[in-house]
This record gives sequence, structure tokens and C-alpha cells, in this order.
Amino acid sequence: MDRSKTFLDHLPLKTYRRIQSFCNGGFNKGKILLFGDYMLDHYVYGCVERISPEAPVPVVKFQEEKFVPGGAGNVIANLVGLGISVCALGRLGTDIYGKKLKDIFDDMGVDTSYLYNLGNTTLKTRIIGDKRQQMLRLDNDIIVSPSEKEIGNIETNLIKMIQKERISCLLISDYAKGFCSDELCVRSIKICRENNIPVFIDPKKNNWNSYSGAFLITPNIKELSSAAGNFVVNEDDEIEKNAKAVISKYEIDNILVTRSEMGVSLISKSSVEHERASAVEVYDVSGAGDTMISAVAAFFTSGAEISESVRIANLASQIVVGKLGTYPIKKEDLMDFADQSVTCQTTEKDVHSRKVRTKSANFTQAEEICKKLKEMGKKIVFTNGCFDILHAGHVKLLAKAKGFGDYLIVGLNSDESVKRLKGNDRPINDQESRIKLLEAMEAVDLVVLFDQDTPEELIKLTGPDVLVKGGDYRKEDVVGAGFVKSVIIVPLEKGFSTTGIINKIGCDEDK
Repeated sequence: MDRSKTFLDHLPLKTYRRIQSFCNGGFNKGKILLFGDYMLDHYVYGCVERISPEAPVPVVKFQEEKFVPGGAGNVIANLVGLGISVCALGRLGTDIYGKKLKDIFDDMGVDTSYLYNLGNTTLKTRIIGDKRQQMLRLDNDIIVSPSEKEIGNIETNLIKMIQKERISCLLISDYAKGFCSDELCVRSIKICRENNIPVFIDPKKNNWNSYSGAFLITPNIKELSSAAGNFVVNEDDEIEKNAKAVISKYEIDNILVTRSEMGVSLISKSSVEHERASAVEVYDVSGAGDTMISAVAAFFTSGAEISESVRIANLASQIVVGKLGTYPIKKEDLMDFADQSVTCQTTEKDVHSRKVRTKSANFTQAEEICKKLKEMGKKIVFTNGCFDILHAGHVKLLAKAKGFGDYLIVGLNSDESVKRLKGNDRPINDQESRIKLLEAMEAVDLVVLFDQDTPEELIKLTGPDVLVKGGDYRKEDVVGAGFVKSVIIVPLEKGFSTTGIINKIGCDEDK
């Protein structure tokens, strides 16, 4: 296997744009329903200064402690970190740890109205020395399967939630603590399939009969081996052969095999795709599987293809293994890492060869272009300005604007329009120069020159979906707001303005 090409080496521009748009709120994200084994992770941090005189063990001097959601709770934390609305279904303990876990969920904004209290909470305590070294883990496992009455109540609530909430998928996080019983899984998957709701499962059972009919299951190598009934070697051919056998046996649509340092493999009845892992420093693999299934579900239910969702989830999982402890992914982490990936693979030669050149258009041409884009189901974003002296604030505004849709139109004030707005000594750069600069920007798809004082006529004519404005406007005061589905205000980048640059140049010349 060629390990020379990792995920970072081939992050497609389309995928980068997908991540950018998702993280900037450019996609409608439905609510994900999650049930499974909810746990609480307890971290105790301290420093090690000596060995105990009582036994040959280190003495950890207590410094601090923290509680975070574990098990299915960590899946929730990952989904929330990606900006997804989550509805939690299932059981919490009646003890202090169950109450603490519910309080954490409430603070996250998770819908906990379908959680009920029963029994005790599974608690995992980790002793961490010198901030990074895990020295001991103490587990208090509570393994209880739901009764027939509980299953009936959960089934009723599941149907109620499907009817009442905008549920985009069901995610089952099975940690083998009893809650995800065979009967509960079978009945839940049946209800979801009847309502065209995809089911994503992180498995722990050896027998996958109860998972039959799932849209996607995410086993590791050991779990795939158990399901296949034989030892599976971590090689492409072996993964493909055994995964396809399991797909056929259990009537599953897709299997996503997590393969540690080898990356992931997505297998369906008719296709196979392998995504290699990037070469990152691994501190802790705990929770990486939770991140994988969370990101796949989040991006798939937001409109991405399953293969692209897997590609992004692979990137997200590489982030969390570089962190200590159970670390849920955040959309800011994902966007930053994607930025690094694009930077790593881009050379000066690439910039010219892969950049799609943009064009300018008049009003009639812009109207025709937008008509075709709408027929294709594309989401059109519009922003406008003088863009006299292009600076970093402009660049960030345009990049953010592009992230809110598929196609970015920039309305550009003509020279005469700028003079009326700014005075006879403006613009500094004429309209042809300004058009060329905007055309050269990756984020910009089309530049349309307008001669009016405002772009209202152009907005009305093109009918974009999203209108983006930089500044501190109220949405209802933005020109053209009545002709679009949504208005987004992006705060201006502090320290950057054309007027400020002009004044600074004038001061320097005076010196």
C-alpha cells in the first residue's frame, strides 16, 4: 500500500468548499436523534513528584478535575461542536453523575426532554499525570438492558419525535452497556426505514442481526472481524471481501471501516473507496470513532454525498487523536485544519493551473446565468461594494460570503457610482482594474458592474438566495433585503479600510 499520499495531500477544492460552507452556516442542518449508552467521563489531573513508600506506584498530587460526556454523550458533544441540533433519547442515572450529565447536555443546548431517569450512571475516571500521561482508568460500569415496557415507551417517543421534530437521521451509539438491546435496535430501525430516515450505527455487538437494515455502520477492524466470523487482516482486499460479505448477510447499505493509521474504507454493494490517514502525532485515540460517525452523519444529512462526508470525517478524526482525552471536534478546528491542508498541497504553479477563472457580466447576462443556476438547484450568494483598494478585510469577507452557498456574485460600483458616494477623488483604481482584481479571487464566481447608487435593481433582477453585507447593519435596513431568502451580516475586520489605507499613505507622503 502506498502511504506516500495521505489525506492532506489530496483534499479536493470541492471538499474544502463544502467544509467552509458548512462551518460558516451555509447549509441547513436538520436535527439528529441519538440514543445509546450515555456515560460520564471523569478526569483527575495532577503532578507526579515521588514514588509511594507503600508500594512501587507514583503519587499523583491533585491539581484539578473535570467531567465531560462519555460514550453516546461524546457523540452528542461532537455533533454540537459541529453546530448540529441534537435530540437525546434514552436513559440517564438518578445518581449525582446522571444529574451532572443532564446539566452538561442542557448547557450544550441539547433537547433532553426525551431522556428519562433510571438506575445509576456509568462513570469512567482517568488519572492524568503531568497533564498528558494517562496513568490509570477506573471504570464503574452499569450494564442494564431495557425492559419491554421501556422499549415500548422509547418506540412511542421515537414515533412522536419523527412526527413532531425535523429529524434528519437516527444515530445509535452502542457501547455494550445494555441499552441498545437487540429488540430496541430492530424496532427502531424498522420505524426509521418506514419513515425514510437513515440510521447510522457505531457497533459493539458480535452478531449484527439487530443492525439489519441500517444505512451505515462504522466498525473498526476487530468489530468487522467479529461480524464476519473470522480474523480480518488490515489490508484493502481483505477489508473489501469481508465487508461485502457482511453487507450481503445483514442487508446493510454501507460499511465504514475505521483502520487506525491506515485511514478508513467505505464499502457498499457496488463501490469501494479508501481514504488514507494523515501523518499526525497521536496522543489519544479515545473518542476518535465517535468523531468519525458524528461528522459523517452531520455532513451527509446536510446534503453532502456519503463519500465526501467520509472524506471530511476522516479529517475530523485526525484532529481529535492529536488531543489528550475525549476531545469532541469543533467546527473551528475542522476549518483551521482544512485551511492547513489546502495550504500544504498548494504551490505557486497549482494556483494558476487549478484556479477557475471568473468573468464579468452585464445585467442581462447575470440574469440569464442566475436563471440557469437556479434550474440546477445551486444556492446563489450576493454581496457588493466599491472594492477600491483590495485589502485583507475584503478577502475575508468574500471568502465567508462564498461559504454561504455555491455561487458568489459580487456587485461592483462603477467609477461614476463611486464618485457620487465617495467624492471626486475616488476611486483610486478604475473599474476595469477593480474587476480584474476581483476576478482573480478564488471565492468570486461572477462580477457585475452597476452604475446606480445601490445594487437594489441588480439584486431584484438576479434573485439571489443569500445577501451578505459587511458591517454592523440591521438586516431589515440592508438594501435589497426584500428580494432574498436570507440576509447575513458579517462583522468588518478591525484595522482594515480603504479610507484608512489612503489616509496612511497621505501621512507617509507628508513626512
